[in-house]
This record gives sequence, structure tokens and C-alpha cells, in this order.
Amino acid sequence: MDYSVIPKNSYVELQTKNDDDPRNPRSHGKLLPLDEESYLGSKNSNGQELFEDVDGFDEDHSFEFHVDNYPLIVDGSNSNNHGSGVSGAVFNLTTSIIGAGIMALPATMKVLGLVLGFVLIILMGIVSEISVELLVRFSVLCKASSYGEVVQCALGRPARILSEICIIVNNGGVLVVYLIIMGDVMSGSLHHIGVFDQWLGHGFWDHRKLLILAVLVIFLAPLCALEKIDSLSLTSAASVALAVVFVVVACVVALIKLVEGRTETPRLAPDFSSKEAILDLLVVIPIMTNAYVCHFNVQPIYNELEDRSPQKMNRVGRLTTALCVVVYASTAISGYLLFGKDTESDILTNFDKDLGIRFSSALNYIVRVGYVLHLILVFPVIHFSLRQTVNALLFEKSAPLSESRKRSLALTVVLLALIYIGSTMVPNIWTAFKFTGATTAVSLGFIFPSLVALRLSRKGESLNLGEKLLSWMMLIMAGTVSIVGVVGNIYSLKSQSK
Repeated sequence: MDYSVIPKNSYVELQTKNDDDPRNPRSHGKLLPLDEESYLGSKNSNGQELFEDVDGFDEDHSFEFHVDNYPLIVDGSNSNNHGSGVSGAVFNLTTSIIGAGIMALPATMKVLGLVLGFVLIILMGIVSEISVELLVRFSVLCKASSYGEVVQCALGRPARILSEICIIVNNGGVLVVYLIIMGDVMSGSLHHIGVFDQWLGHGFWDHRKLLILAVLVIFLAPLCALEKIDSLSLTSAASVALAVVFVVVACVVALIKLVEGRTETPRLAPDFSSKEAILDLLVVIPIMTNAYVCHFNVQPIYNELEDRSPQKMNRVGRLTTALCVVVYASTAISGYLLFGKDTESDILTNFDKDLGIRFSSALNYIVRVGYVLHLILVFPVIHFSLRQTVNALLFEKSAPLSESRKRSLALTVVLLALIYIGSTMVPNIWTAFKFTGATTAVSLGFIFPSLVALRLSRKGESLNLGEKLLSWMMLIMAGTVSIVGVVGNIYSLKSQSK
């Protein structure tokens, strides 16, 4: 039999044989690094330190005890052989990223200019992907099964509670916004006519609350009731396809008008000529930095990845980032070229006007209806991590949610009811959405991952100089963006009130 050397930074799937309690989510399998330095600071089931340093390492006691408790899995019945493939994971992670924010990118391009806007789309994609890799790396080191667990491992229980509150506020706010957009597009708003009104005239569909309730019960509730995020892979693929349809339509229309010479000369750099222009710049920067935030769904997707390993999840993250960069850049550039200085903060509202080309009305319907369908398919993916986080916060000592169907359904019903109430009570929460984007989203995407990396780098797997610099850069950038975004939004509100 031939043998080959296993690289020091490789990972293998291990499972405890002394901890078979099905109520413990960590009893179903663990990923442990093969290098002994990575066990520094690790603890056994009794909470005792396994290793204190490499030099004082007792090979005859600690290591044998540890390995005996974590034998290699040779029986495929207990391994993760029926999880999600790379493509399914990529679609789910892409869907977590591409939501309502894609419609704000052309407006950010109008403010930032084509050059800076394009550079930031690429740069923020790279930085976000690095933060995802750091999160996966240290989640494996801590054997954490959720975002909150890795934060607790690095920063303590109060930080975990804070991170879970951030996920709840961020995801809950996003889902409320999704319902509001669906209602506005289909039933209309104060400034825009709805699709149903254009198709059928006035009727019961003019009642926005009733329409949102029907969508929630008929389409969203069945998808949100699914127990595994892998079950949403096909709907996530469809949502990505619908996003691509929007991009293709916008690019084709922009290209036609560009060839015909009917587009404005685009701005290449930001405008600093007035106070209003600078204020717009402060408001759109958080939108750009938060464009790739998906970190709350990284761990659930990783947990269900077939034959999971950090290397495989990193490949998922890189493919997702590349796909999102292409979609974002195409949307932002084509949308800005198409509407120029008339580009609105939500470009979807630009598509209820004549585009100035043949089949304009049909293309408008395709874009708006396709976008509503896209949000319907994105909704359950964001809801999944929201439900998991609420369960972890309220029922920490209970059995995993996957083992309690009644609790899962109860949480789903309660959360959907609260989200529906929020969408009907608040007619427009884009301002609140900007505040949460500058606080909770930037915390989840950059502040917590960089703090986790810097704190846990002392416990078993140190960061190299470049990784430390990147972590500090993300932390400083996130703090600056958060302060700038909050101040900019406050000042914007004061200016509007005047």
C-alpha cells in the first residue's frame, strides 16, 4: 500500500465517540487541523487545557487521550456525504449577497464616478472574500457551528450576544425592505404606478397590505419552512438567473443607446464641488462597503457542504465573489450609462418610464416582475440565518433546531408575522436601512471577523504579517465607514427636514 505525506495545514473530518448526545450539535462531526500547534488552547470535554506549549507537550498523555476521543470516521453513514455540492453552496452564498442592494449600485456609480466606482466594486469584493476566509479558518479552529460561536470563542459571551443581535436587526430589516419593495412594485406607491394597475386597472390588488400577505402566505411561507439551507439551492440558482436577466436587459438597452449616441457623458470621478455632492458621497460609501456582506450565512452553508473542508469553502467563496463582481460591475455601469444624472437611489423606479427603444414596455415588465421574483427567492435564504440566530439566542440549551420541527415551524410563523407587521406599519424604511447598513452590516462583514482573527491568532494558528495588516485594515476601514455613514445619514435627515 502506498502512503503520501499529509500537508501540515490539511484538515480531516473527525467525530467524537464519547459525546453521542444528539442534543449537542457538536457531536455530529468536527473538523480538526492535523498540526499539533493548532491544538494550543484547546480543551477537552472536562474543560481542561490539552496543550500549553509545544515544548512542554506530553506525547504519552495528552495527545493519545485526545486522538482516542476523536477517531477518524471510516463509516460513511455518519459523514457528511449527502450535503450540498460546490455549485449549490455558490448559489446560496451568491443569493445571500445579491438582494435589494444591487438596485442601489448605479446610484453609487453616479456619485463615485465610473473609475472609482468600478475599482471599489472589485476592491470590496476582494476584501470581503478575505474576511470570509478568515471567518471559516477560525471557525474550524474553534470547532464553531455558527457565527455566534466563533465570536464567543474569540471575544466572549457578551460579544456573541451582540453579534447575534446584529444578525437579527440586519436580516430582519432587510426582509421588511423586501416586502415593502414587492408591495410597491406590484401595487404601486405615491410616485409610481404598480404593475397590476398597468395590467388590470384598479382592483383589490391596490391594497398593498393584502397583496403582501398573499405573497407571504402563498410563496414565502412554504420556502421559509424548509429545515436545511441546502434545500434552497435550486431556488437560489433561479434567483441568480433572474439577477442575470436584469443585468442582461440593462446592458443591452445601455449598449443600444450608447451606439445610437443617446447617452450622457458619464462622470469618471467623484464630485466635490458642493456640500450636497459631498453629503451624497458620505451616504453611498457604506452601501458600497456592505455590498458583499453574507457572513451570517457562511457557517450554515459550510455545515451542509459535502465533504467539507476550509479549502473547499474558500473555493466556494472565491467563485461567489467573482460572480458577484461581474454582476455588480455590469449592473452599476450599465444602469448609470442608461439613465445618467436621472439615476435614482433605487434604479428599479427608473424602469416604469419609457426607455426610448422598441419593446420598452415589455422590457420594463420583465425587469420589475423578474426583480420581485428574485426577492421572493432571496427572502428564505436570509430568513434561514435569521431563524437560526433567534433560536440560538432564545433556546441556547435546547436541542438543535433541525431536531425540533415544531419549534422550527413556530419560529418561522412568529418571525414572518413580525416581518409582515413591520412592512405594513412602515411605508418606507430606506433611511433606517442605511443606518443598519452602516452599523450592523459593517460589523458582521468586517469588524467581528477581523477581531476574531486578531484575537484567535494567539491560540494555535498565528496570522502572518500580511494577514495581520489586512485584519487591522478591515477593522479601521469598518470603523471609519460606520462613523461616516451614521454622521452622513443624520446630516442628510437634517437637510431634508429643512
